[in-house]
Amino acid sequence: MSFTLLGQAIPAVPALAGLTILLLIIMIVLVINGRRRQSEDDLLRAEDAEHNMAAILRAQAEMQGRLAAMTEVFGSRQAELNQAIGQRLDGMSQRVTATIGEQTRSTHENLRRLQERLAVIDAAQTNIQSLAKDVVGLQAILSNKQTRGAFGQARMETIIADGLPMGAYAFQPTLSNGSRPDCTIRMPNGSPPLVIDAKFPLEAWNAIRNATATGPEQGKVAAQQFRRDLEVHIRDIAEKYLIPGETQDTAFLFVPSESIFAEIHENFEAIVHKAQRSRIVIVSPSLLMLSIQVIQAVLKDQRMREQAHVIQGEVAHLMDDLSRLDERVRKLQGHFAMAQKDVDMIVTSADKLARRGERIEALEFETAAEPAKPAAEDRPKPIDNRTGQLKLRVVDED
Repeated sequence: MSFTLLGQAIPAVPALAGLTILLLIIMIVLVINGRRRQSEDDLLRAEDAEHNMAAILRAQAEMQGRLAAMTEVFGSRQAELNQAIGQRLDGMSQRVTATIGEQTRSTHENLRRLQERLAVIDAAQTNIQSLAKDVVGLQAILSNKQTRGAFGQARMETIIADGLPMGAYAFQPTLSNGSRPDCTIRMPNGSPPLVIDAKFPLEAWNAIRNATATGPEQGKVAAQQFRRDLEVHIRDIAEKYLIPGETQDTAFLFVPSESIFAEIHENFEAIVHKAQRSRIVIVSPSLLMLSIQVIQAVLKDQRMREQAHVIQGEVAHLMDDLSRLDERVRKLQGHFAMAQKDVDMIVTSADKLARRGERIEALEFETAAEPAKPAAEDRPKPIDNRTGQLKLRVVDED
């Protein structure tokens, strides 16, 4: 078997060997070419990598520059921020310090006021304790009938002594029938005195209070007992103290409590009407004070009427003094008018002298042979000095 290569016949075995070698050579050439191309590609890639690396280095340099600039900017901004934060912190610390100082002062002030109020509360507590002791003592006083009467008597005497002058009232005087009222008040115009009784059935009233807390039935029984006691007391006042011609036909029954007075008028109206029919007026401290003020006004009016003739005499003397004063003022006014007239004349003469002096100073002499006679109004008039009776005359010489 043979092969034809380049127009020549080649035997088969050597031809295969040559073909193999040729293929090997071709393959080697191809490999060399591939490697060369690969090396060229590698060179290109290396150049690209170098270019990329240079670009990266340039970018890194730029980045480093920018980072340096940013670092510098950030450093300055950090310093400014630190300074601003420091200033803010200083201001806040100052404000916090001032606020804490104010709060401390306010706390101290509040504590001081609290201590003052606690001191006031302590004092009030002490007063309350003493008042509680006084209330206990008052309860003990009111539990006794005699001491209770002394308590109402003392309050009534205080109101009357504060409202009326001395001599207008009398405490516990003795009447013609031997009875002794708690107080009598002198009435004007010689009228009989007014009688005031300060006794009050407080035991029955306290029984009403205590029975109301226990039950309605006990309350009714205590109310009936109080009604009977008050009616008996009103009848005793009418029989003992209403004496015709010696006392007024009306007497006062003094109740030493406004609340008791109000409850009597609200719940025991029948007793009030019975007292009015018996000419007994139930009065509380405020009503007694008002009555005393009315009596005081009446007494004052009576004293003024008694002194009316004295007042009229004083007014007459006052009018006489006023007439004499008017006469003397008119005389003084005449003296002042005369003095004013003399002063006006002196001023006129002084004006004339001043004008003549001005003419002499200006050398204004008259050319006539004889001096002109002065007019009647220019003639000098005597100046009358009433004090020394000295008359002055001004001589006109040309």
